[in-house]
Amino acid sequence: MTIYANALDLIGDTPLVDVSSLSPKASVRILAKLEGQNPGGSVKDRVARAMVEEAEKDGTLSPGSVILEPSSGNTGIGLAMVCRVKGYRLKVVMPANVSEERRQLLGIWGAEIIDSPAAEGSNGAVRLAQRLVAEHPEYVFLYQYGNPANPGAHYEGTGPEIWRDCPEVTHFVAGLGTSGTLVGVGRFLKERNPAVEVWAIEPPAGELVDGLRNLDDGYIPPVFLDGGGPELLDRKTVIGPRDSIEWARRLLDVGIFAGISSGAAMAGAVRCARTVDQGVIVTVLPDGGWKYLSTGAWSGDLGEAAERARQTVYF
Repeated sequence: MTIYANALDLIGDTPLVDVSSLSPKASVRILAKLEGQNPGGSVKDRVARAMVEEAEKDGTLSPGSVILEPSSGNTGIGLAMVCRVKGYRLKVVMPANVSEERRQLLGIWGAEIIDSPAAEGSNGAVRLAQRLVAEHPEYVFLYQYGNPANPGAHYEGTGPEIWRDCPEVTHFVAGLGTSGTLVGVGRFLKERNPAVEVWAIEPPAGELVDGLRNLDDGYIPPVFLDGGGPELLDRKTVIGPRDSIEWARRLLDVGIFAGISSGAAMAGAVRCARTVDQGVIVTVLPDGGWKYLSTGAWSGDLGEAAERARQTVYF
């Protein structure tokens, strides 16, 4: 058995699992990449490590540095883990209405939480973080939404892993959050096979779905534009809270306990499968479900669970 130097070396190389029993067509396979298997529990571990290591290389980070980052959960948790291991201090700006598990995990890892207005969602957290950095130039602002290390982590890691494990992939489906996963993986796969289609999953405008954003809500991540996102995407499709929660529940039928954005990604993969006669769809499940237990997403009436998802940020 391999012995790793530290927990950060466990980031990446996550399993790809066949969930084709959930496909609406026997001729269309669906494979799910389980990013909840990363040590910090989400796909954002990849981005957190990449941003910190790039900042160390270029001298932006030095011993004793304080990092400030807007996040509604997973990136903040990933950064908190990396900072704890590497010895940096971290301040996370996040909406006041995030799920309790997120706040607890950030506190456990030693991060300081700065609340932004709940009604302003993740866009409000970005705006507050930008103001704070302007007032405190001593803070290191890694800024996942504009940092090329974000899609770079997926171009160098997630994409090659998918191609290695499934070179027959015909469609790649992932949620549209910072857009790092879509841009990084999508670009890598299209360079290997231009026929691969890249589908983005976004929530309805003005609604919250764990880990996702709608570009029509007024903020387009710089990494999406800089990475050629508009040209890279073959299709965007809207998945709302109800479908996201329904498919998070359906994933339990194949033994996968995943988060709400994973349900959205799976719903998108199924929708993609309905449009093609045959193919192999790969989707990314960003994290596990254990961070969402307080939401009641897996029990009770589906409509009531969806309504709660509209009022609370769960990512």
